[in-house]
Amino acid sequence: MGEYPPFAVTADLVVLTVRAGELAVLLVRRGIPPYEGRWALPGGFVGIDEDLPDAAVRELAEETGLPEPAGHLEQLGSYGRPERDPRGRVVTVAWLALLPDLPAPVAGSDAASADWVPVARLPPGQLAFDHDRILADGLERARAKLEYTPLASAFCPPEFTVAQLRGVYETVWGTHLDPRNFHRKVTGTPGFVEPVGRSTEGERGRPAQLFRRGPATLLHPPMLRPH
Repeated sequence: MGEYPPFAVTADLVVLTVRAGELAVLLVRRGIPPYEGRWALPGGFVGIDEDLPDAAVRELAEETGLPEPAGHLEQLGSYGRPERDPRGRVVTVAWLALLPDLPAPVAGSDAASADWVPVARLPPGQLAFDHDRILADGLERARAKLEYTPLASAFCPPEFTVAQLRGVYETVWGTHLDPRNFHRKVTGTPGFVEPVGRSTEGERGRPAQLFRRGPATLLHPPMLRPH
C-alpha cells in the first residue's frame, strides 16, 4: 500500500460462530509487519470512497475468502487510542458478525493464514494491536444480545430444532440450561421462533420439530442469562 497517511480509518471484525460445540472466532495470521506472525481480527484500511459497512464486508472476503455474511452484522464500536497502531494514527471501527457454521476460511490479501479459533482456547494477550480488547467487547455484546433478542438463531441454519438453539445459548453463555424450561420459554414467547411444519430425527431417533426465526426483534420476557 506504500506510505500510510497521517490519519487513517480501518474496519475490523469480530466474527463469531459455533463449531463442534464451541464458540469460535475468525482470526487471521498476519503475513506482514507490524505483528507479523501474530493472530489478529480480520480487517484493513477503509478506502477513500468506501462506506464503512462495505469496507467491513470487503475485508472479510479478501482476508478469509468468506462471502458476504449470511447471519447478523452490526457495528460494535470505535477504537482510537493514539498508540494502538505502530504505523501511525489509526482509528478503527469494529463490527460484530454472528454467523452459522461456515467452511474453513482461505487466507488472502496480507493474511498468511485464517482459521476458526475456539475462544476458550485462545490465551489472553495474544492478538495483534488492541484486538484482545475488541474481541472481549464483541463477546460481551454477543452474550448480552442473546439475552434480550432472538439473535441466537443467527448461529443456526435457516431451519433448526429447539435443541440446536439451546446448544447455541449453552455454548455462548458457557452454562447448562434445563431443556424443558428452555423449550417452554422459546415456544411460548411470541415471535421468537416459528414452526416450519416439518420434523427431523432428534435424539434417540425421536422426531424433533423444525423452526425458523420469528419476526420478533426483542424478547418479552428476555432469556435469563445465568451469572
